[in-house]
Amino acid sequence: MATITLEGNEIHTVGELPAVGSDAPTFTLTNGEMGETSLADYAGKKIVLNIFPSIDTGVCAESTRRFNTAAGSLDDTVVLCISADLPFALSRFCGAENLNNVITLSTFRNPEFGDDYGVRISDGPIAGLMSRAVIVLDASGKVIHTEQVPEIVQEPDYDAALTKL
Repeated sequence: MATITLEGNEIHTVGELPAVGSDAPTFTLTNGEMGETSLADYAGKKIVLNIFPSIDTGVCAESTRRFNTAAGSLDDTVVLCISADLPFALSRFCGAENLNNVITLSTFRNPEFGDDYGVRISDGPIAGLMSRAVIVLDASGKVIHTEQVPEIVQEPDYDAALTKL
């Protein structure tokens, strides 16, 4: 269990992020076309998992924008923006913002993702949503960077994640 805060108030996740050097847990999530997307769909690519509570908050929206900009210049890399938001909301946001370099995925059909990655918030007012975390995988699916952002309203360390690529 990780202890993080929401505007200074302590909350917890169900577990810990996958360890650096470990194989990333497999997953299946729902894409913007309401179809299934799995980790295996990105085999051979470096992957940034930008995990957050909801696209309808300022910091989550900004992280999606920032990773979209960065992803445009990264070779053999995909940025997956993952939350419990419905695919409709994620697609609407990216369409309105003209964000084409990130892929949005929803946990709404597959809540086990939050448990497998240790990011499901277990208590407090946003229990059930994902915490703010960044996990970077190499092309073989090994975890090479993790960040559990300690305060939900804080942005992740973009540079620390992107320098691992």
